[in-house]
Amino acid sequence: MISIALVGQPNVGKSVIFHRLTGRYVNVSNYPGTTVEVTRGQRRDHPDQMILDTPGILTLPARSEDEQATAHILLHEKLRTLVQVGDAKNLRRTVQLALLLAEAGVPMVLALNMMDEARACGMAFDPAKLAVELGLAVVPTVATGNEGIAALSRAITTAKVPVFRLTYANEIEAAIDDLVLMLPAAHLSSRVVALLYLAGDKATEEWLAAQGTQNADLFALAARRERLQDEFTEPLAEILQRARITAAEAIVRRVVRDAGQMGNRLVQRIGQWSVHRWLGWPIVALVLYSVYAFVGQFGAGVLVGLLEEDLFNGIINPWFQHIVTAWVPIVWLQDFLVGPYGLWTMGMTYALALILPIVTTFFIAFGILEDSGYFARLSVLSNRAFKMLGLNGRAVLPMVLGLGCVTMATLTTRILHTPRERLIVTFLLALAIPCSAQLGVVMGMLASYGMAAFLIWLGTVILVLFTVGWLSGKLVKGKRIPLMTELPPMRLPVMGNVAKKTWSRLKWYLQEVIPLFLIGAALMFTLDRIGVLPWLIQAGEPLVTGWLGLPKEASAAFLMGFLRRDFGATGLFAMGSALSPEQGLVGLVTLTLFVPCIASMLVIVKEQGLKTAIIMLSLITPLAFLIGGLLHRVLLLVGFA
Repeated sequence: MISIALVGQPNVGKSVIFHRLTGRYVNVSNYPGTTVEVTRGQRRDHPDQMILDTPGILTLPARSEDEQATAHILLHEKLRTLVQVGDAKNLRRTVQLALLLAEAGVPMVLALNMMDEARACGMAFDPAKLAVELGLAVVPTVATGNEGIAALSRAITTAKVPVFRLTYANEIEAAIDDLVLMLPAAHLSSRVVALLYLAGDKATEEWLAAQGTQNADLFALAARRERLQDEFTEPLAEILQRARITAAEAIVRRVVRDAGQMGNRLVQRIGQWSVHRWLGWPIVALVLYSVYAFVGQFGAGVLVGLLEEDLFNGIINPWFQHIVTAWVPIVWLQDFLVGPYGLWTMGMTYALALILPIVTTFFIAFGILEDSGYFARLSVLSNRAFKMLGLNGRAVLPMVLGLGCVTMATLTTRILHTPRERLIVTFLLALAIPCSAQLGVVMGMLASYGMAAFLIWLGTVILVLFTVGWLSGKLVKGKRIPLMTELPPMRLPVMGNVAKKTWSRLKWYLQEVIPLFLIGAALMFTLDRIGVLPWLIQAGEPLVTGWLGLPKEASAAFLMGFLRRDFGATGLFAMGSALSPEQGLVGLVTLTLFVPCIASMLVIVKEQGLKTAIIMLSLITPLAFLIGGLLHRVLLLVGFA
């Protein structure tokens, strides 16, 4: 099938244009060889053509896995047309990327999106003159209002290969000519492949190796690049980038009639406050609390209560249990469907009544942050704190959303750039971030023990989080990726756009995550039937009573905590006066650091692989009990009561 790729910087409206151009049938999947999602859909007016919504790129060569995935698409996909989506307000950076893409040797169209915002800023320029400068079709659009989409579709059908070619320094041009003769054939122009190779693009080097290029030829290519690099004191990537920046500035000066001023002063001022050294933090606190309240309290509290307690446990599950009992004569099959670990009563109830409301509210909150342009500012402000953990500011959202649902937060680690970052954040989520359901029970117990107990619990968990995060940053191989992000202008989110993104992501959830819950329920049912679950409870009693100093009945709470985190805390809560304040505090700290629920573990297996999940489990379990036992002895030493 013919492929058309949408390419552009983040937050320029690619996804909105994608939904305008495609029909109902959309497929979201990981691009081969990566964990990055690429959305594909059939073109509305040409069902024989497939449109790809690629991850956002700031520039090439690629620095993150998102950018590498886009570079892979350019190199491996046989593209009929390349559609660059650019922000009309930020014309210079749009033209800068267009200068590189124009040399790809593929028919190309430039969609200048968000023209309404450019007009609101007072900008005035001539798209037709820009088209002449770049040698390709330029179509002004307002994707959210469906403005210019029909013209863009026509331009895609009639697109031609751009005639523009940027000329670099003589030494570089000579090296490009030499490399073109040495490179294997590609559907892209050999010139743009040579440019990417000179800039050190990893995806291009992998593509060369995948073409069966001989080692001697690869050595000759590398030697030619090294000889050229020796002639300059700066990296070739920076030299090539600066040449495109200079050319882009010259083109913009020729086509822009009036640079204009921001029309909405209040929105502009909020954007400035959001990255201010001091004023930004109160705004961060307000935004994070709002997200937590919406996802953790409204989604995980109100909606889950309505669905799980009132609808499923009150109406649907009793009715379904009655039907199964009446029509299924085999007792073990009844338990398999509607027992404590039944496919419906545990698997589907967890997936639809417990996780689905949290997932939905999260996707809405994420879409609002994404569409408003605030997400980039949140990453910038939290960057310094996460630097201590070997991460950058993009890690803030999964960590905060883990307070709503660790399962969902584990899935959102996909927004991080590298496998190293995703691994560290996933480990920290599994270890030291309590979900909202567990957190509510924990707060209820700690309230009866006093403020000192709360501060000890909080201080212990934060100390473990930062200590383990710091060690992970030192031990996990790979370099910390500096935070490089575009700061888009702040704007009110378009709720129609947020709704479309939410629905697309929910369809993915229903298709891919629900089977994990059914597998988990079947696994727990099997372990219970063969007697492994009761044996595990008995086997854990010596550790619980001897090392942690808890009553033997508390061992069941840890096993239940593996099923659902709040089950474990509720088990301790139900013991009431059987636990002293010291025992209750030790139990809560240990449960907070204990393994995540089975749903989270299944998602970790899906995201990181079975081997990595087993290693995490083998590290988290002894560490939780180690910290709990040490805390028990410290509290006894200081006479906590």
